[in-house]
Amino acid sequence: MACEIKGRFAPSPTGRMHAGNIFAALMSWLIVKSQGGSIVLRIEDLDVERSKPCYVDQVQRDFELLGLTWDEGPYFQQGRNEAYAAAFERLADVAEVYPCFCTRADLHAASAPHRGEKLVYAGTCRGLSREEVAQRMAQRAPSWRVTVPEQEYAFVDLVQGAFAQNLARECGDFVVRRSDGLFAYQLAVVVDDAEQGVNCIVRGMDLLVSTPQQMFLQDVLGLGRAQYAHVPLIVGERDRRLSKRDRDAGIEELLARFKTPEAVIGHIAALAGIIERDEPCSCADLLREFRIPVFPDNVQIPWQ
Repeated sequence: MACEIKGRFAPSPTGRMHAGNIFAALMSWLIVKSQGGSIVLRIEDLDVERSKPCYVDQVQRDFELLGLTWDEGPYFQQGRNEAYAAAFERLADVAEVYPCFCTRADLHAASAPHRGEKLVYAGTCRGLSREEVAQRMAQRAPSWRVTVPEQEYAFVDLVQGAFAQNLARECGDFVVRRSDGLFAYQLAVVVDDAEQGVNCIVRGMDLLVSTPQQMFLQDVLGLGRAQYAHVPLIVGERDRRLSKRDRDAGIEELLARFKTPEAVIGHIAALAGIIERDEPCSCADLLREFRIPVFPDNVQIPWQ
């Protein structure tokens, strides 16, 4: 029996949606629904300081306004520390997890840059003695990293095609728990996706290089793997990605400019080449003849 396809919307409640968020959500909805799947809504409020309760309801209203419906949820990350802690403990049982005392400046000084803005961790704290760890812990709280293998993780992305990354050479040991005690995004989303049955993950190209880390965690924790689709980023002038903070192409501005949700969806779909003509259309209209597009590696979509 074929496994049910299940995707997700995973907004962070840090501000109103903008054109880039809408495009990623639209592509997730179209890719999943075109395969007969369902959508989970998960509010990724792991970062308590940046998450704002006022946006939790607002983001749901924005999705509904645009016709981006979901079938399960909303689920939340806050309040799930026990689940993340259990996964962290399992990880420490089957892999090497160690404290890291490097500051941001230390990381930039010692790490080599790699594809997609990623810094390759040099393993600075991996070999610290117990005495050195005790001395440094008396001065500052550490983050916790997991040791990665000299192994290539490869997969075929639904949009980008074949992608591979050697974790040791192109990533390095990565953080699974932050120095402030919060569990890292990589660990949390792997746990959440597995528990919620999410097996089709559609997101921006900026997260393509994170996928091998999540595949590694899935394997080590005995969780199933997902299929992935990484879509282009919509960018502003000078290749600057759109930002909630800068209010670039925010949903309020989009509605003021295009007047209707259907016109907003139609304009974004036309920019991405999903439809030929820039004209109002609903998500359901797009779904009728949707085919998963293939974008060249690192393509960006200039906002207009």
